[in-house]
Amino acid sequence: MDEEIKNFIKVWITIFASLSYSYFIPRNIPKGKLRFISLIPIVTIFTLLPLSFSSVNLSGMTGFTISWIANFKLLLFAFDQGPLSSTSLSSLPLFISIACLPIKIQHSPSPQITKNLISKSTLIYVVKVLLLAVLIRIYDHREHIDPTLLLCLYSLHIYLSLDIMLAIAATSARSLLGLELEPQFNEPYRSTSLQDFWGRRWNLMITTILRPTVYDPTRRIFSRLIGKNWASIWGIVTTFVVSGLMHELLFFYMGQPTGEVMWFFVLHGICLAGEILVKKSLHGRFRLHPVVSTPLTVGFVMMTSFWLFFPSMLRDGFEAKAFQEFAVVINFVMGLSQTMTDSLGNQLQHELQR
Repeated sequence: MDEEIKNFIKVWITIFASLSYSYFIPRNIPKGKLRFISLIPIVTIFTLLPLSFSSVNLSGMTGFTISWIANFKLLLFAFDQGPLSSTSLSSLPLFISIACLPIKIQHSPSPQITKNLISKSTLIYVVKVLLLAVLIRIYDHREHIDPTLLLCLYSLHIYLSLDIMLAIAATSARSLLGLELEPQFNEPYRSTSLQDFWGRRWNLMITTILRPTVYDPTRRIFSRLIGKNWASIWGIVTTFVVSGLMHELLFFYMGQPTGEVMWFFVLHGICLAGEILVKKSLHGRFRLHPVVSTPLTVGFVMMTSFWLFFPSMLRDGFEAKAFQEFAVVINFVMGLSQTMTDSLGNQLQHELQR
């Protein structure tokens, strides 16, 4: 634990130094090849940083936020695109926050709507945190749980963990920087199609970053080669291939690359492309009712996850190590809280005795 804390501090010092360089040097270089070349060392460092950890959770989270999100934002920044190129990022702390946090600024938010959303989401996230805590306790008895039910619990765990992590990032940005941020999940369990699930409901930060870095350039290239009708289809498939490669990279950082996760995203890219082609051929004349389409969509996502996504997590005690790390962190936090409480109690008792 002590060694990982030291590694964590070193990694984030490196991240802050690298992003400070990106703010002061490449920012003042004209967009294009020269700025791109000046950022190559930073992209390389960010790709290697997760290897500093032996912890599954720390390497995975650093890979997601830094090696994937921050690197893609820097690649856009090289060509004066994306959130880091915004003229509103006039300060170094704001530049660093937008670069390394999985967040997207919400422009011109309504104060009343924002207030209502905050009050509503606070209660929802309290429930989600409690539910995640219950799940972690349930895993202590996972040898007695039906394997299919356990996979359903893992699906819920991934959703809750990502949602809570991104909400913490959004809350920190709102408190420290005064920013209002767009939500990262939009009730994915209500998806009526794969297009709805991946494009408008699930982990919207990834959708936001993949569209300008992969989908749009691919569509432009194929528009010139084969015409506009098929360009978007190739853009979708290519985007899912890149997403699959990045997920495999995350599993590599965590020590479990198998290729199955890659095929999960390739399959969904092909199925989503097929879904869009069917919709175009029908010209909106036929649409399934949400009572039918929602179970079909969510069921397809879960079944393919059971088949291709979760096996990588269930091999060689991978998930047991991840849950053990959760327990260590919880015990560490509880011990630290108890120490602080005891210290405050002793100080108060000493003051009363005086």
